[in-house]
Amino acid sequence: MPKDFEPSSGIGASSKRREDIRFLTGSGRYTDDINLRRQTHVFFLRSDVAHGRLTGVDTSAAEDMPGVLKIFTGADFAEIGGMPCGWQITDKHGQPMQEPKHPVLAHEKVRHVGEPIAAVVAETLAQARDAAEAIVVDIDELPAVVNMKEAVKDDAPKVHDDLTSNLCYDWGFVEENKDAVNKAFEEAHHVTTLELVNNRLVANPMEPRVAIGDYDRSAGDHTLYTTSQNPHVIRLLMGAFVLGIPEHKLRVVAPDVGGGFGTKIFHYQEEAFCTFAAKAVGRPVKWTSSRSEAFMSDAHGRDHVTKIELALDADNNFTALRTDTYANMGAYLSTFAPSVPTWLHGTLMAGNYKTPLIYVNVKAVFTNTVPVDAYRGAGRPEATYQLERLIDKAAHELKVDPIKLRRQNFLTEFPYATPVAVEYDTGDYNATMDKLEEIADHAGFEARRKESESKGKLRGFGVNCYIEACGIAPSNLVGQLGARAGLYESATVRVNATGGLVVMTGSHSHGQGHETSFAQVVADMIGIDENMVEIVHGDTARTPMGMGTYGSRSLAVGGSAMVRATEKIIAKAKKIASHLLEASEGDIELKDGAFSVAGTDKSVAWGDVTLAAYVPHNYPLEEIEPGLEETAFYDPSNFTYPAGAYACEVELDPETGHVTVERFTAADDFGNVVNPMIVTGQVHGGLAQGIGQALLENCAYDEDGQLLSASYMDYAMPRASDLPFYDVDHSCQTPCTHNPLGVKGCGEAGAIGSPPAVVNAVLDAMRSGGKDIGHIDMPVSPARVWEAMNG
Repeated sequence: MPKDFEPSSGIGASSKRREDIRFLTGSGRYTDDINLRRQTHVFFLRSDVAHGRLTGVDTSAAEDMPGVLKIFTGADFAEIGGMPCGWQITDKHGQPMQEPKHPVLAHEKVRHVGEPIAAVVAETLAQARDAAEAIVVDIDELPAVVNMKEAVKDDAPKVHDDLTSNLCYDWGFVEENKDAVNKAFEEAHHVTTLELVNNRLVANPMEPRVAIGDYDRSAGDHTLYTTSQNPHVIRLLMGAFVLGIPEHKLRVVAPDVGGGFGTKIFHYQEEAFCTFAAKAVGRPVKWTSSRSEAFMSDAHGRDHVTKIELALDADNNFTALRTDTYANMGAYLSTFAPSVPTWLHGTLMAGNYKTPLIYVNVKAVFTNTVPVDAYRGAGRPEATYQLERLIDKAAHELKVDPIKLRRQNFLTEFPYATPVAVEYDTGDYNATMDKLEEIADHAGFEARRKESESKGKLRGFGVNCYIEACGIAPSNLVGQLGARAGLYESATVRVNATGGLVVMTGSHSHGQGHETSFAQVVADMIGIDENMVEIVHGDTARTPMGMGTYGSRSLAVGGSAMVRATEKIIAKAKKIASHLLEASEGDIELKDGAFSVAGTDKSVAWGDVTLAAYVPHNYPLEEIEPGLEETAFYDPSNFTYPAGAYACEVELDPETGHVTVERFTAADDFGNVVNPMIVTGQVHGGLAQGIGQALLENCAYDEDGQLLSASYMDYAMPRASDLPFYDVDHSCQTPCTHNPLGVKGCGEAGAIGSPPAVVNAVLDAMRSGGKDIGHIDMPVSPARVWEAMNG
């Protein structure tokens, strides 16, 4: 099929998102829309101190206030398991990471501003809030530590008294490469060195987090309604490790979810509390985060400080790479936090290039700040930013074209085993760069630069290449690397007697358009209308066990499970059709929703076969049992490796330092594309977040651990006026070789590839104005640019 051909339905069609009908008409059902009979409300009293000893929590006055049912403190959870970490990292010496207990409510100490100390359950939220204000908390304030390099010093305040230091782990990868890497640097013709910061971010999904706990005393059943990207994992972690509830007695429901960006992957204290408290008070307990709470209770993202070096030979070939990174864990280990700067970051340091030797060191550090975990891209943006800024700096030091330097070092032969333990199965990085130069009109840039100069502005062009590992897998490998859960996916396909299908998936949709694209896949396989396929997700009582949605894995892993289950359905349906058509099963073909006998005009419609499955009058039951329902689990054999090339053009006002993104171009290779419109939308959203990080967003603390950017008054989110119209292309397709759909994943690409392209463009604009500073840290704010331009 030609790449510019788009079918009208099925795989490859831009089918309109069916879920948008309810979202755009206000009919979506989010967790906060759920209100249960006799429901109560909880308000969390949070620490306004970053580090201190809890010497007293006096709730006596609050307990007598109107509407108060019960007040909980850390003492109520002293015998309860702490919040679990889902990934264990082993350091470069073979020792497991330091893993402190993470209490549901603070006990004995508080370790970051926003940590919950007490929780008031009352008839109304206003009553709970009023009572919380009457609680008297005594805290002996201790020195806080925020700076990671300061935190690892011997005399630094300890975040956790029971740990030997604030160093969670010191990870080296690949450790056996270290000596060879150092030797390559000693022998290098040129070495480029760069120190940079990957700024801390707050995810800020449109819908804040919500949790509602319910308990059925007659049956002993718990139900949690929550804003989660992976309800089955929440059930597993909370049931097994925190509250000790058997999984068959715990149901987790995640209805419509208004965005996640990683921050809704994790199991949070509020979810465990509401589940626990519902049983304790004998009534449903509801919590809805305020936006202010979200800033200091949702897991933050990024926050790395890195020194990275590139060695090149006399012909400008990359010979070795080494990095030294400090990664902030915050005060506690969030669910997947330890894996982000290690296995999701270090393994991508090869990028798109044939660098033969690589060594990555990561020191994960505890500080008195909100825990840090995966945020859109999770480790891959950090790796790409380091590498692509470094290559751009090398190109300018060597006085060679940045695109030419990249092309010279591109990988061109696949499969390729990188020095950092992953194997790229396929790709074509020159093709994406060719497409980028074409649609970005690179040849016309100098004319646009002159036009900007005529208006007193400086114009810059920045380029970036990226590769990411998606569809995290396989389970046996990640288990060896420290994952405490499998990373397979599942699907159950149930065919009704009249031919409609219900597909129940362990993947979860929170904005990706699963209900549309998943239906396209199944409908295309059978040859029926997409509207005959219903997608069910987000309820552990209705769906098979699955690992949820993150890491651009839904289609590559969850979609592949659906394909396998649908293949089982088709295989059984062919058996039934062979009896109805009185033909050999091997001669039965399925096309356009009908079964036919090869080489004949004999056929039977899909609906007739499905009806026969439930009304078995025409085939022997001893050979084929009634019904048409199948389940499949899919555990991928490798990651998928989307890749691309991005270009950004900025205009810089040297008088004010203000940067405007004038053009942005993205050329991606996502493998096969199921719904081009949805893919384009995913890229657009990722670009907005990446440009936001590059120019605007920054989560900042003062030296006492106070959060300075705790609201939209101080945390700058990108608005429509900050963003250009994007030129997006995903026609350069090298299908994945190891999943049945040939897909690679697209949800995080925009956020991975855009920050270095923006910063490279800003530095190019500054050079055109006679100021070559080598590097500027994100966010590239007007104040930072003006200061750099003026010395």
